[in-house]
Amino acid sequence: MIGSFKVATVAGTEVKIHPTFSLLLAFVAWQTMSTGASASMALQAISLVCAMFFCVLLHEFGHVTAARWYGIKTPDITLYPIGGVARLERMPSKPSEELVVALCGPLVNVVIAGVLALIFGIPTWEELENSLSRFKELAWTLMAWNIMMVIFNMIPAFPMDGGRVLRALLAVGTGDFTKATRWAAKLGQGIAIVTMVWLVTSGQVAHSPMLLLIALFVFIAAGQESAMVARREESRGLLVEDAMMTDFHRLPLRASLRDAVVLLRAGSQQDFPVVDAAGEVLGLLARRDLIQALADHGPEHSAQAIMVPFPGNLHPQMPLEDALAALTEADLPALPVIEPFGQRLIGLFTAENAGEVMLIQSALRRR
Repeated sequence: MIGSFKVATVAGTEVKIHPTFSLLLAFVAWQTMSTGASASMALQAISLVCAMFFCVLLHEFGHVTAARWYGIKTPDITLYPIGGVARLERMPSKPSEELVVALCGPLVNVVIAGVLALIFGIPTWEELENSLSRFKELAWTLMAWNIMMVIFNMIPAFPMDGGRVLRALLAVGTGDFTKATRWAAKLGQGIAIVTMVWLVTSGQVAHSPMLLLIALFVFIAAGQESAMVARREESRGLLVEDAMMTDFHRLPLRASLRDAVVLLRAGSQQDFPVVDAAGEVLGLLARRDLIQALADHGPEHSAQAIMVPFPGNLHPQMPLEDALAALTEADLPALPVIEPFGQRLIGLFTAENAGEVMLIQSALRRR
């Protein structure tokens, strides 16, 4: 997967830009020059797009600021050609908190449009067509862009801000956050499907390819959010000790890749913790790294040289939801579970094992 690159860090939040954003700028330049405009006009068009996405960035920082008020950190904000995404450390725990966090993004755009209106006035259609200066035209365009952002983001299509506002209101009304998420996600997917069908049947796809991408994004993201909340509900009350693997193999410090292959072929375990003579966990030899290392170095190569150090350990009483978040953050297939007092390795936590336990829990609840 193509990774985003960091351009700045603001108050502890990294600002990243996805590489595909450059494709948007290239498309804008090509489209401008294809009409016969000069290179300077193309540069002005690119500058306008950058100014618009700066407003998008401020919109995301509106969410970030509100989230911090409730003690929720935001590791990063990523700008894509279709908009920005602020990655919250966790979702707000109360519907009222989510309502505030969701509304603070569009509120920033309202403030930007209001400030521009106070400085440059509200233009008439005639003034828009015959702008007195290029700078004033840019300001009016940004004013219109921010108003459009507010209107667009407040459409009740989850996971956009309007969808999150709808979910918060439904959760307050029903008292069931999972059901509210399911309803908001279905509405968002319904709006996305209607939009895509309209674009195809009306022949507008060629004229509005970005709108098609946004509709597709809304459809996929709504489903993912609904599944994530359902998973969180299924993991409620479960601990790491309920889901950890207790029957597993360890690799000694001096083990070779050949030793790991023997264990890999002998059972279903695919990732192996590497321990020293005292039993202390040093790292993980993952199957994905093992296969590549065999091709690069051969079976006699040291497993220690290939292992990845663990960024942290889990303890058996940790809530399952927190452990899954830690596993995702570590970007590893497994994490060690350490006994709180003896610091002994007692388990291996994987997403597969957690999923199986949640399936069992769901079946028992249905029963």
